Amino acid sequence: MPLGPFPTLADFTDFWVTLPQLYGLSIIYVVIDKTRPATTEDPDGELAGMISFIRTSQTHLSTEIGGVLILPDFHRTHVASNAAGLMLRAALAREDEGGMGMRRVQWLTSTENGASLKLAKRLGFQEEGVMRWHMVFRGGKEKGKVGNGRGMPKGGEEGDLGRDTIVLSVCWEDWEGGTDENVDAVMKRGL
Repeated sequence: MPLGPFPTLADFTDFWVTLPQLYGLSIIYVVIDKTRPATTEDPDGELAGMISFIRTSQTHLSTEIGGVLILPDFHRTHVASNAAGLMLRAALAREDEGGMGMRRVQWLTSTENGASLKLAKRLGFQEEGVMRWHMVFRGGKEKGKVGNGRGMPKGGEEGDLGRDTIVLSVCWEDWEGGTDENVDAVMKRGL
């Protein structure tokens, strides 16, 4: 991810409070795994992570699923597929069906993040292309980030890393043409 690591809980919280300043209209959701037993701390299930809509434009009827953070205990489970599937459904379902009525949902991921790419494709996102040198991770080496594997250009700071980003999308005609049924099947398979 292009964010973090966060040394303290306050740093983590402060980042997410400022998210709209960085990425425009954003909606952040907490992911609760209701298949895990409820506790006094988590009466509805177990906290599994968070996921967001970012760069949402009502004018252009588009949004992006981003800020996907699934806690390690929930990796390789149904959680990421179901959370992202619910987000797709909420974004692309028509307003008269309780959805947002978006026409485009995009997913951006590092070319080095195979798990994110695999999840997006499993849900039916279509690859559109790669934005080379899309981001610079300032001090990325020290923060444990993974870059694009190429050295920084002349004048770059020691320790900085570059990121290439894959752009994927699901558009309304994909959704109504069968991606909605695919998402349902993926979500049912995971439970």
